Amino acid sequence: MDIRVYRPGELTAADRAAWTAIQTQAPAHGSPQLANPFLSPEFALTVGRVRRGARIAVVREGGEPAAFFPYQRSAAGVGRAIGLGVSDCQGVVHRPGFRWDARELLRACGLSVWEFDHLLAGQQPFEGGVTASFASPVIEVAQGYEAYLAHLRATAPTFLKTTLAKERRLGRQVGEVAYVHDERDPAALRTLMAWKSAQYRRTGRSDRFSHPWITQLVERLFHTRTAAFAGQLSVLYAGGQPIAAHFGPRSRQVLSCWFPAYDPRFRKYSPGLVLHLRMAEASAADGLALLDLGRGDKPYKDDLKTGEFTVSEGWVMRRHPVALGHRAHRAPVRALRNAVHSRPELFETADRILKRIGKIRVSRKVSGT
Repeated sequence: MDIRVYRPGELTAADRAAWTAIQTQAPAHGSPQLANPFLSPEFALTVGRVRRGARIAVVREGGEPAAFFPYQRSAAGVGRAIGLGVSDCQGVVHRPGFRWDARELLRACGLSVWEFDHLLAGQQPFEGGVTASFASPVIEVAQGYEAYLAHLRATAPTFLKTTLAKERRLGRQVGEVAYVHDERDPAALRTLMAWKSAQYRRTGRSDRFSHPWITQLVERLFHTRTAAFAGQLSVLYAGGQPIAAHFGPRSRQVLSCWFPAYDPRFRKYSPGLVLHLRMAEASAADGLALLDLGRGDKPYKDDLKTGEFTVSEGWVMRRHPVALGHRAHRAPVRALRNAVHSRPELFETADRILKRIGKIRVSRKVSGT
């Protein structure tokens, strides 16, 4: 393989165009997951502006790009998926029929190990490093919104009826309901991030927006718009005020559901669910094929989904002491987390503890202590 490694800013316009073309054509070649916006050049380049060590390996065949492998590299040669921790889809973006050797790729990239937590299915050379796999629910809208509603009437009739009734009640009791699919007001984005931070604290989770690089990444993606990619903010209004919002990256075929949140004062109207139905309707009208709800078992995803993909976590290693040390450090943490998530009795207990911690956090913030 002819493999050359670039910093994100060194990638030529021709290479970026080839990368986008591979993604755009992927669904027609039977690889719809390759069209995910987290695998786009725009996402990789934007991560490179807010995180050190971002690199892109370009594999050429006959002088032409055949595959692109975005990753992050530490000084010690530890590799991670680009944007690990916030990226919902990872892997090599490649032409149909392309094959590669995982260890040869790592060697060319100067990596002893490459860690992933949302590896898309079909990445056969990396599958030997998979330690666990998970469902990633999706909403298919390629056949139009009415076809999606027909699916919900058949699979989740009570959910659909209740959600639509709550939307009508919202309009009567709060004010006219309006939806903006592509809101360009930065103030609305700041409102969403404040809601999401409050939700993290309230539920005892780590606040992602307390990490400056994540805030910067979201803000930069919000202002990123090309023919094949955009950071898209969608907002649900009632009575002229925002009550729910979502921000996520979008490719030509896929909208990734990334940061949804709502104003908890309106929780009885299930504004987040109403928002997702509006997003599905507008995405279908825009010609998108699906909304990717992301890895994770949550009841609302089960109600909304039409199907699911599979993503995996793990690491690919070369024989190297740094790789062995990295795995020894990371494996117990992942094993414990997955054990909790896979056993309902453990997850419910952990969830109650986290929420109790969240209440303490919120009460301390209110009291100023």
